[in-house]
Amino acid sequence: MLCTRDGQIKITEYPELYDKLVPKDHMLRKLNDLVDYSFVVDELRGKYCPDNGRNSEDPVRVFKYLQLKSMHTVSDVDLVERSRYDL
Repeated sequence: MLCTRDGQIKITEYPELYDKLVPKDHMLRKLNDLVDYSFVVDELRGKYCPDNGRNSEDPVRVFKYLQLKSMHTVSDVDLVERSRYDL
């Protein structure tokens, strides 16, 4: 999984594969199309030092993790594990 500079998660180098595996009417795909997650980056911009210490996790990805946790009953460990293998 790769993250682009604009905070979008790029799942694969082959987006047509994603289009074939995840239905267009899937709830999470619709949610991703409807919500502009750039507010997360804007809200947290002043909270991190850009040149000291190690880089943080992508805040949009972390927000989406929290969103999924609120929608489904899964533990933190299960959520991260599923995100590695489930589109």
